[in-house]
Amino acid sequence: MTTQEIANRLVELCQQGAFAQALEELYSPDAESIENPAAPTPYVKGIDKIIEKGKTFNEMIEESYGGEVGKPIVAGNFFSVRMMMDVKYKGREREQSEEICVYEVKDGKIIKEQFFYTLSM
Repeated sequence: MTTQEIANRLVELCQQGAFAQALEELYSPDAESIENPAAPTPYVKGIDKIIEKGKTFNEMIEESYGGEVGKPIVAGNFFSVRMMMDVKYKGREREQSEEICVYEVKDGKIIKEQFFYTLSM
């Protein structure tokens, strides 16, 4: 798959809420994930660790009210996507957050994801 095809497929799966399928289908087994340095899990490597990080994040959410996934912007082996979440974290007020997600592709798989956002925790 080309970078554009991977970007389009990731957006499609995220819009469907099929995050696990996106990881399985589009990510390299040794992919890296980079978050805000102050996040609970700022860096992990390996698809198993990325899946675990996602489960931990989901456990922090009390209720989800929706979200948005923008159209991808592709440049060479990279693409970015704007994402928005409207959630209530456990023990906190409902909030909306936005982030820019940047992905790197090599040999038809996502090898790195990095998220840029303001941490409100």
